[in-house]
Amino acid sequence: MTNMAEQPDWVNRVYCEDALAGLARIPDGSVDLILTDPPYNLGKDYGNASDQQSVADYLRWTEQWIDAALPKLKANGSLYIFLTWRYSPEIFVMLKQRMAMMNEIIWDRRVPSMGGSVRSFSSVHDTIGFFVKRKDYYFDLDAVRIAYDAATKKARSRSIFIGAKWLEVGYNPKDLWSVSRLHKEHPERADHPTQKPLEIIERMVKASCPPGGVVLDLFMGSGTTALAAKRCGRDFVGFELNPDYCAIIEQRLTALAQELAEPAVPTPEKKAPAKRRAAAAAPKAAKAASKKPAAAKKPPAVKKAPARKARSAAVPEDVVI
Repeated sequence: MTNMAEQPDWVNRVYCEDALAGLARIPDGSVDLILTDPPYNLGKDYGNASDQQSVADYLRWTEQWIDAALPKLKANGSLYIFLTWRYSPEIFVMLKQRMAMMNEIIWDRRVPSMGGSVRSFSSVHDTIGFFVKRKDYYFDLDAVRIAYDAATKKARSRSIFIGAKWLEVGYNPKDLWSVSRLHKEHPERADHPTQKPLEIIERMVKASCPPGGVVLDLFMGSGTTALAAKRCGRDFVGFELNPDYCAIIEQRLTALAQELAEPAVPTPEKKAPAKRRAAAAAPKAAKAASKKPAAAKKPPAVKKAPARKARSAAVPEDVVI
């Protein structure tokens, strides 16, 4: 990882400003990965009008920030972009004219089958585009493989599978990612309407940004990209217009720094007071006693008859010995 003394002043910072204005701070060819979740133009309230443009203005604005951001990528860098199906065809064409498309990833948000439109099928996914600048782009598949379960490994126990790397290290994630959206009660959830799960963002960071590399996010939102970068040993830089979201990002990063700095200490088991322990033990002892087999009673002692003796005058004749 880059030495802290050698880090440029723009690294590991979130600028509370428009990305189009702030990108000039970042030198060209200095970023390993662009990972961003721009407004979908579906009319959501992000504290500004960024999600409430006409179709023409939205596509024009998208092309503008793409052209400003791509020069910041290194030659072997990559880009992931979250989109809605409504605009992904047009934006994918824009990016295909500038980069090579590697995947269209479908994020299945695991939305329950309730409500929705009665004039079309319910939309329960986001579209993610994965693009690269050139053929020798950085990609670490082993960092994101998914382990096979015990049943699969057992089924592949024949000799031809012994020592197979893919069986030991796991399989390549497919282009359909089924990860639940963050519900309001989820412990990871921040006060942001379209927050993405860490699980998804970390997979992208591990696969497409080398350790110690830099991830750029032009629309930080709740700061999940920044958290994922730090959790995975990478650096970040980003922009966010809404000052309330900037405050959320700062809080989340501060909490993460404390979490990473404090070693996990096992909590000692608390012993109950003696009286409580005795009270708790009493019914257990009674139950155990009730299950004990009753002690076997000794049979009554049988007196051995004396050996037969010859009749004597002392024994009456009518008594049988």
